Amino acid sequence: MKQSVLLGFSGGIDSCTSALRLMAEGYHVVALTIDTMGDEAMLHKARTKAEEIGAEWLMYDAREEFKHEIIDYFCQEYAMGHTPAPCTRCNPLIKWRTLLNEANRLGIKHIATGHYFNIERRDKRYYVTKGIDESKDQSYYLWGLSQEILSRAITPMGNAIKSDVKQAFKDKSESMGICFLNGLPYAEFLRNRGIDMPDGDIVTRNGEVCGRHNGIARYTIGQRRGVGIPEGMRVIGIDATHNNIIVGENELLFHNQLHIAHCNIVDEKELLTAKDITVKIRGIGRNPQLPVSVEATHGGYIVKTQDPAWAPAIGQPLVFYRNNWVIGGGIVVDFN
Repeated sequence: MKQSVLLGFSGGIDSCTSALRLMAEGYHVVALTIDTMGDEAMLHKARTKAEEIGAEWLMYDAREEFKHEIIDYFCQEYAMGHTPAPCTRCNPLIKWRTLLNEANRLGIKHIATGHYFNIERRDKRYYVTKGIDESKDQSYYLWGLSQEILSRAITPMGNAIKSDVKQAFKDKSESMGICFLNGLPYAEFLRNRGIDMPDGDIVTRNGEVCGRHNGIARYTIGQRRGVGIPEGMRVIGIDATHNNIIVGENELLFHNQLHIAHCNIVDEKELLTAKDITVKIRGIGRNPQLPVSVEATHGGYIVKTQDPAWAPAIGQPLVFYRNNWVIGGGIVVDFN
């Protein structure tokens, strides 16, 4: 009898490829589409694709959990002037948790998705590790996965090359960006959700007013271009309490010490003692290249970087790596 695997399935090229790879390895694939937004077109596409490739198809209604854990969180964070990363929250709290719970209910041992990453075991602990395609590696977004999830997961896309995957499909359309925005600008989405975004002052670090902004959610730390930002300045802070955007010179965006909380760490001893830990604070773009040191503090950790981090923002994930291994991560709550 074939072993079953419960596969997170959107009907896109990655989840379809994942299903086909699992079938080729002899698994019975149960394709689970997680409904987060009531998107009937997406559900129809997923069911049709599952039928085309011969996978059993199921649907799970996660709309309430998704609204509470992801959309409400996203709105609240932006209202406070933070920069949330909803995908790194959705993976452990919605996608993979749903897969695990439904697999338990159905009596299925293995779970999988179309993510490009690998899992390795060391000293009875499981680690997310990078996929072989550096241009598509998604390990950064999976730092929050629990040991229980990793112990049950298999990674059919870990050795896949994205360009090869795309070549195999006539329909190469993919969902890009944050799924629930449906292409809307952040500010418009937030306003539609009842988040007030009044105009306010643009100020220097000394409190000198040098312009006006049209809603703090329109600005991000490090931003240079935008309505009202003085020439030669960048956004260096967002003060939601006083509804101010704070601007200054680019050099003020470099920080050698970051505080993180809400962490998921595989082995704390390893985190605090290893000398070759690097960090990634954004999925793409500039990240510190040199090793960091980590100290435990109340409720989290202090990360000291030799190579300063550029434009970190409260709410962003910080992910710890040892070469290709993800050894944990957390959310930036302060920096200095």
